[in-house]
Amino acid sequence: MLCKLGWWSAFLNSISGLKFLVSERAFRQELYVGVALVVVELCRSSSAMVLCYIAISYILVLLTEAINSAIEATIDRISLEKHHLSKKAKDIGSAAVLIAIMHLCIAWVVSFFL
Repeated sequence: MLCKLGWWSAFLNSISGLKFLVSERAFRQELYVGVALVVVELCRSSSAMVLCYIAISYILVLLTEAINSAIEATIDRISLEKHHLSKKAKDIGSAAVLIAIMHLCIAWVVSFFL
């Protein structure tokens, strides 16, 4: 019984995290653009492999944004005071999101040639 409650509690914490993410403007923008991208791929009659790769690349963007949001929340929890290490941590998290978005863009452009 305790094991089930632990799993349920973890699930509820995850739902709470998803609610937080959806409340963030950047995540919502990525969500909308990604959904539109997948719809375009479905309309293009892409192969299942291409569609799967685009979807995985898109999920990578959302995952990276979630981790970046966690980094930013942690830094803000520690201190709102400006500090070069706080800026560095936030900038690296943002760079990770940019890299994931670039990966998605490259995958999408390449899909037109497959």
